[in-house]
Amino acid sequence: MATLTLENLPDDLITEIQQLAKQNNQTINEQVINLLKQVLHKSQPPLKFLISPETDPTWEERRKATPQILADIDKRPCLNPADFGLPDSTELLREDRER
Repeated sequence: MATLTLENLPDDLITEIQQLAKQNNQTINEQVINLLKQVLHKSQPPLKFLISPETDPTWEERRKATPQILADIDKRPCLNPADFGLPDSTELLREDRER
C-alpha cells in the first residue's frame, strides 16, 4: 500500500476530520480513506456542453441552418490583396523571417 503525506493542511480541516473519525469510531487514517473513496466513487452528472439542445432552445434551428451558411460562405468571392495594391501575406512573412 502507498503512503500519502499532506502538507499545509488547514487546522479547521483536520479538526473536522478528527470529529468525523470520532463520530464514526475510526482512526483519522480510516476516515480520510473513506472520504477519498466517497468523493472518487460519487456518480458524476453527465457533462453539459455550453451549446447543446439541453442548454440552447435555438440549437436545432441553427444546426439546420449550418449547410446554408457554409454554402453562402463558399459563394463569396475570394479577394486577392494584390488587386488592392496590398502586399501578399506570404511575402510579409518571408520578409519577417529574413530579418
